[in-house]
Amino acid sequence: MSEANKECSGHLSQRSLEAGGEVLVVDTSGTNAEDQAARDSMIVKIGATVPTGFEHTAAEEVKEKLCSESTISKDRGRIYFEINAKNLPQVHCLKSVDNLFVVVQEFSDYQFKDTKEETLQDFQLLPDKLPWSNPLEVWKINNALKKKRSWRKVVNKKSTPKENTKKAIAENCSEQTHFEKHSSADTVDKSAKKSEGLLLESNKKNECCNDKDKAPSVSSDTLQIQEDRLPGSATAASDDHDHCDLPDGQEASKLLKFRVTCNRAGEKHNFTSNEAARDFGGAVQDYFLWKPDMTKFDIEVLLNIHDNEVVVAIALTEESLHKRNITHFGPTTLRSTLAYGMLRLCKPQPSDIIIDPMCGTGAIPLEGAMEWPCSYYVAGDNNELAINRTINNINHIHIKRQNKGSTACGLPIDTVQWDLCKLPIRTGSADIIVTDMPFGKRIGSRKKNWDLYPSCLKEMGRVCRPEMGKAVLLTQDKKCFAKTLSTMGHLWQKSHTVWVNVGGLHAAVYFLKRTSLSFNKITKEDNENKEPAEKTKIE
Repeated sequence: MSEANKECSGHLSQRSLEAGGEVLVVDTSGTNAEDQAARDSMIVKIGATVPTGFEHTAAEEVKEKLCSESTISKDRGRIYFEINAKNLPQVHCLKSVDNLFVVVQEFSDYQFKDTKEETLQDFQLLPDKLPWSNPLEVWKINNALKKKRSWRKVVNKKSTPKENTKKAIAENCSEQTHFEKHSSADTVDKSAKKSEGLLLESNKKNECCNDKDKAPSVSSDTLQIQEDRLPGSATAASDDHDHCDLPDGQEASKLLKFRVTCNRAGEKHNFTSNEAARDFGGAVQDYFLWKPDMTKFDIEVLLNIHDNEVVVAIALTEESLHKRNITHFGPTTLRSTLAYGMLRLCKPQPSDIIIDPMCGTGAIPLEGAMEWPCSYYVAGDNNELAINRTINNINHIHIKRQNKGSTACGLPIDTVQWDLCKLPIRTGSADIIVTDMPFGKRIGSRKKNWDLYPSCLKEMGRVCRPEMGKAVLLTQDKKCFAKTLSTMGHLWQKSHTVWVNVGGLHAAVYFLKRTSLSFNKITKEDNENKEPAEKTKIE
């Protein structure tokens, strides 16, 4: 087993405060070889939300990177696949998924009762029948991964008390008199002793809590799920509410906070999403004795209902993964997951030149450079603000890599401000064009699109390599694009269309292939046709 997986499998047992920062302490004393082997052999079902329309693309990525077959849900935008629990870190590296959750149980054909009261009563009885053990174990492993990353960042940024003391003494020595130097050093020594006293007091209170014979409470700090809370065991004692307070408001032990979120789709249900979440959530609270909290929750239980398909799950991501590469957003920033799906359609090859003539904030070239670094990307836009956002996002990736100790020279991306109808690129030199075209809502207008789209497609046809070139274009103005494409049959042939949902808008991703006809030949024919027409006008 790798060192990373060993760290992920340990329980987080305590926090220690050092210079105001949190330090990760891994406790493996309660994990023997048999428990570790059982965890490594645990097979769980993971669910993922993906951009609507790119379910098959996401399934291909899962098979390629995790060697696991995926099933696509009846509810669009979700896939399910089985993995070994120790491979959970690799799941978070998937580029096509927005949110992740571990499935507690799936009902492919749930039989709802005829009346609302009976259906809600079934939801109240449901938690007692579900196998919670393995999903909760995966939730603990996932939380250990998240806290390990975040705590390490805090520790790296903050120095130890000794270093702070030395810095304070050095500064005072350089600026103050001999008398002031000694007084400031004494003050620092007193503050250091005071902080050491607080740490000793904290340790004593921790020992006091650990020596109690009462049943320990479920703690989000230690990430321990007590065995007496799992199915088939007795309920927890009332002493679960006891806890010890630490300095600076830190708690050694507290009740786990949770919330239930119901996602419902279908017209034949006799209940609302809020009613289902309320009754099911109340039953979960009674079963685990957790504390409900709609905002500052430790664990989120999902109740996904689509027609007769019901899935109970536990969320593994607090926010969508599509924001991973973008820090400077614009009015129409494209989701990174959607950008990845568009790039994957055209299958970039090493040494391919890929152009995004309307890059916006640079989501497409950034995603391509991170996943297919052997290709070369040119990001351009006619808006100076968009170019600045793209440059800032590229710089953010550079800084992020440097902080991780990477020695990579940079990303294979160039940024240019240009007129997208007159690109400063040699004819037939680009292999792939991938871009998000204006919808005519937040930027531009539908009326302007009727002039913009023909000019864009013609210029794209000029710079794209004949016969071998490809283009993947996203737009919501489908009527204008279809009309324009019908007049560009000599340059582009439509291969297929992927229907997607972009912020509630029904959009389309068009996959086009460049024809074998040379653009220079087309231009020559156009000039020959114009000359007789001009002569006729003169006569």
